[in-house]
Amino acid sequence: MSLRLNAIQNLSNTDNKGVVSDNTKTVMDNTKSITNVFASSVFTLEVARQYLSNDAYKALRESIRDNQKIDRTIADQIANGVKAWATSKGVTHYTHWFQPLTGTTAEKHDSFFTIKSDGSVIDEFDGGALIQQEPDASSFPSGGLRATFEARGYTLWDPSSPMFIMQVGEGFTLCIPTIFISYTGDSLGFKGPLLKTTIALNKAATNVCHYFDKSINKVTATLGWEQEYFVVDEGLLNGRPDLLECGRTLFGVVSAKGQQLEDHYFGSIPERVYAFMRDFEMESYKLGIPLKTRHNEVAPSQFECAPIFENVNVAVDHNCLLMDIMDRVAKRHNLRVLFHEKPFAGINGSGKHNNWSLGTDTGINLLSPGKNPKSNLMFLTFFVNVIKAVHDHADLLRASIASAGNDFRLGANEAPPAIISVFVGSLLFEVLEELQTGVTNGKVFDKHNDHQRMDVVKNLPELLLDNTDRNRTSPFAFTGNKFEFRAVGAAANCSNAMTVLNTVVADTLVYFKKEVDMLIEKGEKKEQAIVTVLKKYIASAKPVIFEGDGYSEEWQQEAAKRNLPNIKNTPRSLNAMITNKAKDLFERNNIYSHAEIEARYEIEVEKYIKNVKIELKVMRDMVATQIVPSSIKYQNVIVQNILGLKQLGYLDNTYKAQDKLLQDISLQLSTLQQLVGELEKATQVADTKASTTDKAIAYCEDVKDKFYDPIRTCVDKLEGLVDDQFWTLPKYRELLILR
Repeated sequence: MSLRLNAIQNLSNTDNKGVVSDNTKTVMDNTKSITNVFASSVFTLEVARQYLSNDAYKALRESIRDNQKIDRTIADQIANGVKAWATSKGVTHYTHWFQPLTGTTAEKHDSFFTIKSDGSVIDEFDGGALIQQEPDASSFPSGGLRATFEARGYTLWDPSSPMFIMQVGEGFTLCIPTIFISYTGDSLGFKGPLLKTTIALNKAATNVCHYFDKSINKVTATLGWEQEYFVVDEGLLNGRPDLLECGRTLFGVVSAKGQQLEDHYFGSIPERVYAFMRDFEMESYKLGIPLKTRHNEVAPSQFECAPIFENVNVAVDHNCLLMDIMDRVAKRHNLRVLFHEKPFAGINGSGKHNNWSLGTDTGINLLSPGKNPKSNLMFLTFFVNVIKAVHDHADLLRASIASAGNDFRLGANEAPPAIISVFVGSLLFEVLEELQTGVTNGKVFDKHNDHQRMDVVKNLPELLLDNTDRNRTSPFAFTGNKFEFRAVGAAANCSNAMTVLNTVVADTLVYFKKEVDMLIEKGEKKEQAIVTVLKKYIASAKPVIFEGDGYSEEWQQEAAKRNLPNIKNTPRSLNAMITNKAKDLFERNNIYSHAEIEARYEIEVEKYIKNVKIELKVMRDMVATQIVPSSIKYQNVIVQNILGLKQLGYLDNTYKAQDKLLQDISLQLSTLQQLVGELEKATQVADTKASTTDKAIAYCEDVKDKFYDPIRTCVDKLEGLVDDQFWTLPKYRELLILR
């Protein structure tokens, strides 16, 4: 029996629905509330207060709150306190948990156990082990920054993201969030540059805040991500080599019932998935991940979770950690999670919407309108500067969300187009118009008038309408008190998009302050100088503001008239990373050196090529070992049927249907063989390209774009022709609907 039929049979067995068995230990405890378990496996400041001396606690607190360096002598004290806390919870090993440029997290475990010179054994953990470790830097993507024989690299403790204890089965490991750098000091991970952007943004934004409020000493970028994902049965997934190796289906006929009835979105959560959700949520709560929302997404078997906003650095760490938890916990339920941006054709793909804002240490959300003209001017200052930053660096923001997986999703009816535009809503659009032109319609932009009121049913409370509608077709939309960067892919590390966004906003704010200060020096009053520069910025950035349907052909044409970039594939969009404009931007803000950004470009281009090559090999293997054999086996059955009818003396017209079916299958097999042969030739030509850039473009435009769809079409036609019992690949209707 094939894996497919076996998996279907197992699903029909009520005793094997994927429920966690009695002998599998889980972290669920229904007797505890979320508040009782939240952050119970995290070395929070409250925990630190119990385990550290006053000096050590103060140093850790100031490092987290004020970005102060921790002295190595103090690090020894912190390490001792952390070890005491961790070992009290059963921890035996520790690891520097980091985010290399692979797109996943990495860890190397060491035990506290050591043997002293006299032969005695003790648990030991000092400040040196806390602060740094030495993984092999040449075994991770470096873009040429490290050669194979230059292996040394370092992970360096990031105190701003709290340490936590990860439980895997019966084992407990202390995880220390770190950045990853080479022996020469170059960044080899996602976290280091992101931390640098928070420093640059804090400085630039705080300086601008002082125009309005001198008591503000710190500005923090906050992030609330929305994680979309698919859940499928593990047994069915095991029968799909493409899902196992590529994370998406390369073939598959769209099931008759997909999402067209719109009955899955916000529907009741299937019991098996609900059990999985509760399980991974409880593990997440213990690790301090503040999950708030869960629901069915639009596509069948698609779901979403979202947390409360956090500091951008911690939020990114928590998202990376969550994806690891979800993947591990799903297997306990005989399920698998798919984070690929487009695992199934014909239905919605998955994104990771990044809701981004700016908050001050005085409790002000800088992207929330205020109650008086002064605070409204502060809001408009940051609001306009963000729009200006997006306009001036739209190509770089597009590059920040580029990936092989996201190319399949962007521009489809579930994701924004590749054109980066900003949606602000009708009210704020009018406010910007009035500010730019000086012509007012008498509207008062006051927080007391934030909401319009609507009576829906007489005996129900009145409905408060927000100032802005939501535009699902906008890649960068203002949603009331934050911007939502909707174009980020579900499998992506949020760091990349947030690093670019933080950088371009910080840079724009720096120039804004210089321009305002110049006007003040020339004698303009402060408020008038601010308004003067804002008017200029609105005029220059207005082309990026779009309030309509991003999917429409009219918008494609209008965007071209506005000179907005519309770069539809990853290889070409990545070029924005290595323009002189981008290099200078990152260097003057101390985010990347020229060498670091060029290395990242090389890594992303090579990653694209490797992803396409993996898919091509899987595609060829599936055709050769599953698609063709299944089709031929069924052909043989048809041939035997025809021969049997002939032997019995039946007339030719009796088996016309069988003969037609035989011809149809033969035609598709012949076409498939021809296409695969042409594909081989195209890949050989692509491999002759001298540069990685040219090779990536060739693999995208001369291989993927030309052959993926035709080959898939042939295979999908064969799926519709071959007897269901002979087809070995689990079908869409089974993957998406069977529970």
